Amino acid sequence: MQMSSDGPTHNEFDFEFLGNTTGEPYSVQTNVYVNGVGNREQRLNLWFDPTKDFHTYSIFWNQRQVVFLVDETPIRVHTNLEHKGIPFPKDQAMGVYSSIWNADDWATQGGRVKTDWSHAPFVATYKDFQIDACECPVPVTSADSAKKCSSSEDNKYWWDQPTLSELNLHQSHQLMWVRANHMLYDYCADTARFPVVPAECVHHPHHSRETNYH
Repeated sequence: MQMSSDGPTHNEFDFEFLGNTTGEPYSVQTNVYVNGVGNREQRLNLWFDPTKDFHTYSIFWNQRQVVFLVDETPIRVHTNLEHKGIPFPKDQAMGVYSSIWNADDWATQGGRVKTDWSHAPFVATYKDFQIDACECPVPVTSADSAKKCSSSEDNKYWWDQPTLSELNLHQSHQLMWVRANHMLYDYCADTARFPVVPAECVHHPHHSRETNYH
């Protein structure tokens, strides 16, 4: 599942289920693209088998933060750090997309496990799909989108309430639990790939270069 705008400088939020081998936990990878630049992957093992029942996967997005949630538990937060000179995806209208695609060159154990095509066709099933958002016409410019979907005194969207500008205490503890017990990979901690710490990792309260993953 992903949210994405259009064009070479698009913004994008990715929710990707990676392949697995029998008996191993299922992994989810998230990524954030800002102005056409991604490479912000985080990967974690789910604490349940997602093939056994339906679960709720959500993306909460406002002017202050992007929050990825699984069954209302936050698994990732991308905070607006524009005051530090770091771009934030806030002024491009996005569509919602879903697909199944073959990524066995990298997705399962670094590409060591390939897709078993004898199990085809592959099916993804959804229910209770819901979008609660500001609807923009297509095509729409970034300026028009920002103007239409920005809260004002006369038109205040619920997601722009001050209490939703950051995680509450309970949500912060949930995120800490996820990162401590289920995180497999965080680009901010990948010194081989990023010898220079990405700018948002320096200032982001939910990232740390000292974190060790198993």
